[in-house]
Amino acid sequence: MSSSELPCYTLLHVPNDWELPSEAQLKEKFEKGDDKGRADALKKLIYMIQTGEKTSPGMLMYVIRFCLPSNDHTLKKLLLIFWEIVPKTNPQGKLLHEMILVCDAYRKDLQHPNEFVRGSTLRFLCKLKEPELLEPLMPAIRTCLEHRHSYVRRNAVCAIFTIFRNFEFLIPDAPELVSNFLEGEQDASCKRNAFMMLLHVDQTRALDFLSGCIDQVTQFGDILQLIIVELIYKVCHTNPAERSRFIRCVYNLLQSQSAAVRYEAAGTLITLSPAPAAIKAAASTYIELIVKESDNNVKLIVLDRLMELRTNSAGERVLQELVMDILRVLASPGLEVRKKTLALALDLISSRNVEDMVMFLKKEISKSSNESADEGARYRQELVRTLHTATIKFPDVAPQIVPVLMEFLSDDSELAAVSVVEFVREAVHKLPHLKPVILQSLQEGLLSIRKPKIFMSALWILGSYCETNETIAEVRRLVKEAIGELPIVDSELRLIEGTEEVKDDAKAGSKPQKQLVTADGTYATQSAAMSTAVRTGEDHRPPLRRFLLDGEFFLGATLSTILSKLAERYAKLNQGNSPRVNAFKADVMFILSSIVNLGKSGLSKNNITEDDLDRMCTTIKVLAEGCPGAEEIFLDKCRESLEIMLSNKHEVKQDEQIKKKNQVEVDKTIVFTQLSARADQVTGDNLFDLSLSQALGTAQKTSKFDFSSSKLGKVIQLAGFSDPVYAEAYVNVNQYDIVLDVLIVNQTADTLQNCSLELSTMGDLKLVEKPTPCTLGPHDFTNIKATIKVASAENGVIFSVISYDVRGSQSDRNCVYLQDIKIDIMDYIVPGSVTDTEFRQMWNDFEWENKVTVNTPITDLREFLAHISAITNMRCLTADAALAGECGFLAANFCAHSIFGEDALANVCIEKANPLEEESPIVGHIRIRAKSQGMALTLGDKINSAQRERKRGARAPAA
Repeated sequence: MSSSELPCYTLLHVPNDWELPSEAQLKEKFEKGDDKGRADALKKLIYMIQTGEKTSPGMLMYVIRFCLPSNDHTLKKLLLIFWEIVPKTNPQGKLLHEMILVCDAYRKDLQHPNEFVRGSTLRFLCKLKEPELLEPLMPAIRTCLEHRHSYVRRNAVCAIFTIFRNFEFLIPDAPELVSNFLEGEQDASCKRNAFMMLLHVDQTRALDFLSGCIDQVTQFGDILQLIIVELIYKVCHTNPAERSRFIRCVYNLLQSQSAAVRYEAAGTLITLSPAPAAIKAAASTYIELIVKESDNNVKLIVLDRLMELRTNSAGERVLQELVMDILRVLASPGLEVRKKTLALALDLISSRNVEDMVMFLKKEISKSSNESADEGARYRQELVRTLHTATIKFPDVAPQIVPVLMEFLSDDSELAAVSVVEFVREAVHKLPHLKPVILQSLQEGLLSIRKPKIFMSALWILGSYCETNETIAEVRRLVKEAIGELPIVDSELRLIEGTEEVKDDAKAGSKPQKQLVTADGTYATQSAAMSTAVRTGEDHRPPLRRFLLDGEFFLGATLSTILSKLAERYAKLNQGNSPRVNAFKADVMFILSSIVNLGKSGLSKNNITEDDLDRMCTTIKVLAEGCPGAEEIFLDKCRESLEIMLSNKHEVKQDEQIKKKNQVEVDKTIVFTQLSARADQVTGDNLFDLSLSQALGTAQKTSKFDFSSSKLGKVIQLAGFSDPVYAEAYVNVNQYDIVLDVLIVNQTADTLQNCSLELSTMGDLKLVEKPTPCTLGPHDFTNIKATIKVASAENGVIFSVISYDVRGSQSDRNCVYLQDIKIDIMDYIVPGSVTDTEFRQMWNDFEWENKVTVNTPITDLREFLAHISAITNMRCLTADAALAGECGFLAANFCAHSIFGEDALANVCIEKANPLEEESPIVGHIRIRAKSQGMALTLGDKINSAQRERKRGARAPAA
């Protein structure tokens, strides 16, 4: 058996810069050095054994002669590590004769007056696998059970437990011995170790002890209470008839002072009893843990347990009664905790508790204004979304919610305001009985809106759903009030002239002042009076005029569509009154022409764009000359499009929920009791045994997790078969690091010394530790592992070379240069999902953009979109309904997240070069935006390389 296959108990870090000493130097330090020098020499000897260096058999006697008699505690600690890793048998498997002396030293340390020496020796004996060494020590180990110090006693119990489990013949009466010890022991840690031993080797004795002290369980320490919970679970799982005997004990442990005990007791109670009272007690315990625990990670874990309770009908009914208690968790500062709490409460909401929940969330909305700007805005957005969904599910509470949400239209945070607008749009469409209330609230709050996008959306809702002469006239009045005096250019020029007069008056009335020079060397010509006047004029402008002067002319283009809808509906309502209709249309044309004139005048910060100008001019022409079918398009088709969009959005949300239910995470193979879900487990499985067997690899795994075939696909050949040293690597990509398992084969008849793998990285990769050199015999092989830390989702390259010396050769050091290992960014990117509003916000915020030209043999537009999604792991955010139909062009948005918290967005705009030809090539661009430059460039390179490979594949058959 090679050294790499020996059992390993202690992991030691071997420094990269340590020098390999000679045996003569070590022997001299052992023989003539002091305790400090001997400790240093023993450290180096341990490093040599750990790295596989060969030592002479005589070295063991030097350690026995000069180190064992010492009473230095540091040296004794190092000796325990040395005896653990040093080979104790000869090549024939017989115990070395020198170990008799070592065994005698063990016995003396077990009788040492110092409790630390005794306890550490007992801990060391738990790691011995040689019964010949343990047999003479058994009387001394038994004696340690009666030691005055608890440190010695609890380690003696651990030693007896381990020896009994491995070599039962050495101490066959261990259960009885430990049971008697447990009866008279007072220390909590000693009782815990003894009870844990009985739990695993003799449950009958453990149950007898528990039955005798079941009324005092709540007074025990938390470490013992945890073992008691595990015993009750195992016993009741094996024998369900015992549940009535111990379930009261579990109920009592729900009141423990330890959060860990309460958590485990609640989980055990749910598995023991499906009664509503048990579920309610466990759920209440979980809620108290979440509220009182300060760690957000713990809160999220326990929230997951509550969500699992909701998966069965009995648990859901119980949790519905506890919704208001669950909402107490919203007092936590973490946004993720709040989001998960709101999602759980929304799933549990019913007609009985919806009103109480709405009242509570209204108070939370008012409290959120006291939080920080960013955190408060995001929290308000989540609250608005929750109220939005609750209103759609239970329309009866909408009259209470609408007035509260309308206040957010004038909020400084655009996130919450956008969510309110989305809510209002869906509510006014799906809840006709609320339409008058919503429209009235919008009309009252329109002029107080501060954000142009929100103003545009609110105006669109008014223009689309006002259907009477009175409401249409009111909207027109609001638009005119929001835009101010018409025509805009003339009124603005008069305002500027008035400002100039104020400036002249200020100059005339003021005393001569010293001429001021600005930083760039020019003279300052603007007075404070003029600045005040200009600022005052800007602050008092109506909102729509202010937006237009800021260059937001897309708002004007949208306004043209809204006013056209109002004009068409007004004409339909007043078909017999042409003068009235014409006057309305003339008023609308006057408003739009004033906006067009402002866009061309140069008074605004930005001139009007050609698209917005064309849109507004077309609308004016349609209003003036009329257009067949305009009424149907504006009044009917737009409403149908909104219906399709809302229904598709609802379907997409349902599909995502179904996918989440069917998803199985990779880490579900190892089932940790606290961290993994229990809903997917087969009823009746023993959680403790199952988690242990799966962690050890003895449990049967499904074919999905059988890596025997998939590993072969990740093996990279690094060297050629004709090289003196052959190498290949298995690249295992984890979340934050890469583990290289390199197989090195000596293909020569020489012994290769100091054979080392030297690695160098390019990109955001960093070598954690230099691989240790080794010695390879003729035609021998070895495995070398290296860990590389990954900092960001960028393509990286690992360069490597193998260097070695040939024994007996006088030539220079030999090298074999290996193939480069390229790390694919796709291992770190997962599909992302964001809303349209978040996409636009992120698109504006991201600094780096990479524009990729489409050059592909694919001729189908949708096939190309699917190809882009497959090669980049990006999710298409554009709904299928928006991509439906046949046309010569397509535009779609994509999103992806990296495991490092980075986001990447992509916008694909493609078209057929000749739409009339089916085999016409696709042209267009893919724009990638990311927060970091590396992410944007790497994704662009990935798309370009995939396009080149596709073109080569397409040309191959023709060749």
